[in-house]
Amino acid sequence: MSAGKALVIGSRGQIGTELVETMRNQRGNENVISADIQEAQENGYVKLDALDAKGVFELCKKQNVDEVYLLAALLSATAEQKPAFAWKLNMESLFIVLELAREKHIKKVYWPSSIAVFGSTTPKVSTPQQTVMEPTTVYGISKQAGEGWCHWYHKKHGVDVRSLRYPGLIGWKSLPGGGTTDYAVDIFHQARKTGKYNCFLKDDTLLPMMYMEDAIRATLEIMQAPAENIKERTSYNLAGMSFTPAQLASEIKKHIPGFTMQYNPDFRQAIANSWPGSIDDSKAQLDWGWKPRFNVNKLVEIMLANI
Repeated sequence: MSAGKALVIGSRGQIGTELVETMRNQRGNENVISADIQEAQENGYVKLDALDAKGVFELCKKQNVDEVYLLAALLSATAEQKPAFAWKLNMESLFIVLELAREKHIKKVYWPSSIAVFGSTTPKVSTPQQTVMEPTTVYGISKQAGEGWCHWYHKKHGVDVRSLRYPGLIGWKSLPGGGTTDYAVDIFHQARKTGKYNCFLKDDTLLPMMYMEDAIRATLEIMQAPAENIKERTSYNLAGMSFTPAQLASEIKKHIPGFTMQYNPDFRQAIANSWPGSIDDSKAQLDWGWKPRFNVNKLVEIMLANI
């Protein structure tokens, strides 16, 4: 681990909530700074706008920050409604952090990408690490551009920036955050509350998914790996499991027999249609030893036990 502190920007979101908790358990509360634009009363938390370059710089210098985890972003469904702001937030915040690393104010950067970088022309089965990427969403366009900038900053300036292409992430410690795959989080809340769910995707929409604990572990493993092991400086494919809404509903029914599901696809169906159904993450497995631990059966058991 780094001798300095870690700063998590966008710490109140779905990923940040669990990443901060896990990192503090490993490194100590005083070595992990939680920052977000929201107001919050908690130890080690700082209100911070990811677009405030001066504020980010001053916080890093004041707190002796070595690593920045930049999680602030507008996700797929929300970004389609606010395209200009999504581009501004998703791209300018990345430039701010990459510039800090280029100027040697911080040593290491983590920035998440997404399966949203892929498009309808991408192979949908076992999508390879290097492939056609023609994203059709604002979120995907920004992530594809961000991958290119990460690669450029590493190649041109030696910036140690690392990234993962997250699939849909599912966890019970925070609420859905505006993503197209968030049905797979909300469904568990509604199953417990009402015994039914109205899904905004078709029943046979196959998408790559991952339990949050695996995603957090992957994030920390790639950041802890020796720099020479990180061969992909755009972003690594990452896989966990793939399922459809109907398959997920079937698993839930094993625990809640009366559970029912309706399907009323909306604009998010077109987004989902442009994404792969399964991911080949053999490069992550080869380069830094990635291996998922959770399948859909285990996922459903854990989610229903904790919601």
